Amino acid sequence: MAGAATAPDLVRRAPTDAPIAGVDIPWAFVFLGFGGMVLGQFMALLDIQIVAASLSQIQAGVGASADEIAWIQTIYLLAEVVVMPLTAYLTRMWGTRPFFMGVCAAFVVSSVLVGLTSDIWSMIVMRAIQGLAAGAMIPVVFATAMSVFPEDRRITANVIVGLIVTLAPTIGPTLGGHLTEALSWRWLFFMNIPFGLLAIFLVWRWGDFDRGDPTLGKGIDWWGVGLLTVGLLAMQYVFEEGAEDSWFQDDTILWLTVLAVFALAAFLWRQLAYRQPIIRLTPFRDRNFALGSVMNFVTGMSLFGGSFILPLFLAQIRGYSAAEVGTTMAVSGGVMFVMAPVSGRVVRAFDPRVAMFVGFVVTAYGMGLGVRVTEDWGFWQFAVLQAIRGAGIMVAMIAANQLAISTMPVALMKDASALINLIRNVGGAVGLALLSTELTTQRAYHFSDLTAGVPLSSPTGQAMLAGLTARMHALGVADPDGAAMKAFAFMLQRQAGVLAYGDAFGLLAMGCVVAAVLALFAAPPKPGAAPASGGGH
Repeated sequence: MAGAATAPDLVRRAPTDAPIAGVDIPWAFVFLGFGGMVLGQFMALLDIQIVAASLSQIQAGVGASADEIAWIQTIYLLAEVVVMPLTAYLTRMWGTRPFFMGVCAAFVVSSVLVGLTSDIWSMIVMRAIQGLAAGAMIPVVFATAMSVFPEDRRITANVIVGLIVTLAPTIGPTLGGHLTEALSWRWLFFMNIPFGLLAIFLVWRWGDFDRGDPTLGKGIDWWGVGLLTVGLLAMQYVFEEGAEDSWFQDDTILWLTVLAVFALAAFLWRQLAYRQPIIRLTPFRDRNFALGSVMNFVTGMSLFGGSFILPLFLAQIRGYSAAEVGTTMAVSGGVMFVMAPVSGRVVRAFDPRVAMFVGFVVTAYGMGLGVRVTEDWGFWQFAVLQAIRGAGIMVAMIAANQLAISTMPVALMKDASALINLIRNVGGAVGLALLSTELTTQRAYHFSDLTAGVPLSSPTGQAMLAGLTARMHALGVADPDGAAMKAFAFMLQRQAGVLAYGDAFGLLAMGCVVAAVLALFAAPPKPGAAPASGGGH
């Protein structure tokens, strides 16, 4: 229609970082541009876990050792964590559309190069570049959802983001396992090509949401960038490898911890003292943002922690194949998909504090069911646990995000988004480290306890050993007595493992209970606050 302004035109007329409000614009086009960003975010999050079920095939394809292949996931997470806090500064400098299109293109190209590699070290380098591009895309989507849309549409956008954040890592192993079986492991990366190109087109056509400020290119705090990079890399490595290397008993873990503490402390001082900080820490002055950050930290622990211990239990205790693990884990993704619109209505209908409290309580109850886990648990028991956990996480995450920015000035929304996403990822890393340590220490504790409770010299122990020896005789084993002893120890180890997994589920449940209580201390959202009304500060 002649003379009619398009959605991007209207967005460009608004001041940088200001939301659209009080203007009659075609929101369908805005959602198309935003949808392209969501698609990019989905790819970035999916690629965290999509290789999980196919590591053995990748290992064979590139001739890697068991230690080397683990870096396929580790380097991706390290790169993501390093770049996330820098995205607010970079989008302010270049503008959302050019920045997102650039990093999405880098993600597609690096995905192709990862899929084409034939040796492990080339793959690790390309995977690092892919992780940098992925980590740059993720925070920008939430910042756009919170700064572009007015209050009546913001929760809808938040629901979409929350769904992608929870769904993508959950279905990653399932999708990856089936894709590798049907085609090959290389298609785990080649599949990003059509979706990445579609995302770039949608953002190019309808995603011109703001303008950049080229003057920020002068006086970049390179010392701050360096300190942040060193600190986050060292911290993430400690969390990833600490449990396996016995934490501070290993010199590398000890000195990297010291390095991380000093580098991050120096970085914080630098950001408070430098005239043009690369990360504005101002959002933490807002009580709701500070509490929302804690909630997102716990959400990261619950989301990534649950996705970590469930597959381990199914593989180690139940002996499931990769495809069977993927099918069982798909329940959580399905529930989250169904719960997404319901969660949005719940957050709209109630005070975010109430919704967050209920969400974390439900999540705690779901994780608490796992405390009573046994070696006989199968699909349906885990389906119930995942359904309750998935429903609670969706409500808790959307409410936590909504509360965190409920009293936040629009001008700080990009910084707030970068910090929230970083905190959620760090929460996931801390959760995995705690769970790995919990499983190791509690398995040893329960094995010692079981051995003391059923010694071989006791009548119960002798009876069990006699029964096992008779079974080995019946099977025609060459050394029935030795085989019976090994079987007896295996039974105790297996039961100790089951009890350790129950303790790990309990740890996750307790974290959610703490978060639920903290949610009650948040300040009520202020009617007419900038994020809600569309006014700038």
